[in-house]
Amino acid sequence: MPVVIHDRDAHQEVYDIICSEEGYRHGGVIHCFSADYNWARRFVDLGFVISLPGTITFPKSYMQKEVAEKLSLDDLLVETDAPFLTPIPYRGKRNEPAYVGFVAEAIAKIRKLDPDEVAAVTSANSKRVFNL
Repeated sequence: MPVVIHDRDAHQEVYDIICSEEGYRHGGVIHCFSADYNWARRFVDLGFVISLPGTITFPKSYMQKEVAEKLSLDDLLVETDAPFLTPIPYRGKRNEPAYVGFVAEAIAKIRKLDPDEVAAVTSANSKRVFNL
């Protein structure tokens, strides 16, 4: 089964555990991704996809925006990580799964794509990762 790993500011530790436990054998999702493009690339090279939370909508989320711009869309998922990390325009309030569209819109804006295209590709990515 693929795994979902919540990595928030523990990138080296998570990477080391995945490698030592052969967690890459079935791939999965690096959830709540908060690192830079180089870390994203390392996890993707192990067979994982990168899931970007609502913080990508924050003005100073430079690293996540770089990941959204440079990583293949086929290697991305969108999430809300409810009840935390609420995207703008609801920042500071309780997060909800219904806000995931704001994450897709942020990625679409960065990549100059239609939000529906981002939604379709990231939905297909999740189906692929979880063999749905």
